[in-house]
Amino acid sequence: MENTPLLYLSRADIEALDLPMGQIIEALEEMFREKGAGRVEMPPKPGIHTRPDAFIHAMPAYIPSLGAAGIKWISGYPENHHQGLPYITGLLILNDPETGVPIAVMDATWLTAQRTGAATALAAKYLARPDSSTVGILACGVQGRSNLEALATLFPLRRVKAFDVRPQVARAFARELGAALQLEIEVVDHPKAAVAGLDLVVTSGPILKHPTPAIEAGWLSPGAFACPVDFDSYWQGAALAEADRIATDDLEQLRYYRGEGYFGSTPEPYADLGQLAAGLLPGRQREDERLICLNLGLALEDLATAIRLYQRARQQGRGLELPR
Repeated sequence: MENTPLLYLSRADIEALDLPMGQIIEALEEMFREKGAGRVEMPPKPGIHTRPDAFIHAMPAYIPSLGAAGIKWISGYPENHHQGLPYITGLLILNDPETGVPIAVMDATWLTAQRTGAATALAAKYLARPDSSTVGILACGVQGRSNLEALATLFPLRRVKAFDVRPQVARAFARELGAALQLEIEVVDHPKAAVAGLDLVVTSGPILKHPTPAIEAGWLSPGAFACPVDFDSYWQGAALAEADRIATDDLEQLRYYRGEGYFGSTPEPYADLGQLAAGLLPGRQREDERLICLNLGLALEDLATAIRLYQRARQQGRGLELPR
């Protein structure tokens, strides 16, 4: 292994691998079952913060059953769009679990977006009504796109309502995703129109420590499922408290972030996705339940996706081999 060249995968390489969303969802479900059984390792992610509401986080994890070990170094800068830069950027390093030797370095931009959408769809598999067909997307950037793609993989979607504080972004979202996914996407001019009366709701704006959330109590319909992937930045405490039950992708990390000043008025979740995937706790139990899953974004999700990308790259002969 020490003589094996280090494989570098650029963003273009990663995107060219064309790993299907369905396979990412499958990889995450396998990982979450392992997590529920206590057979993974993932410490809380430390980070640095060089600008208000910006972060650079280190995200290590190990999934023995997948042979995946490594770390993602990821940043999120809400003001990057003013410079034509993405909100999320980063790199991921894969290590050989047997020797610790790094085997790959890859761009983490596409990976982060896709695994985030896959985690939302997986949460919806356990917590949404199986016949859910209408979706509200609030914030129509990269995460909004991947979340809609993932939900369309598992659910019989027919209608979407899209809201963004930048109307031109919502219009581009509707035009491009409508064509790609063969969906009717309506751009709306108020957040309530992308929540009320819909089966599935996803909010994917910037993560803010002191947000001014827009979504109020009474907007989320009985029987609906919502997945904030932006912490509680879009959701007022009363709106979250209105849920019959709240889940998360990782209970320990949510408690960690609560200690850092986030989720001040968020009720305590009853389960995490590992417990749901492993069958340790129930998902949806009634048609009329309002259920919410607060997905924080886990290093385990990154590693479950990254190992598949690495294997696919080796099979296809993609990437640049670097000498050690």
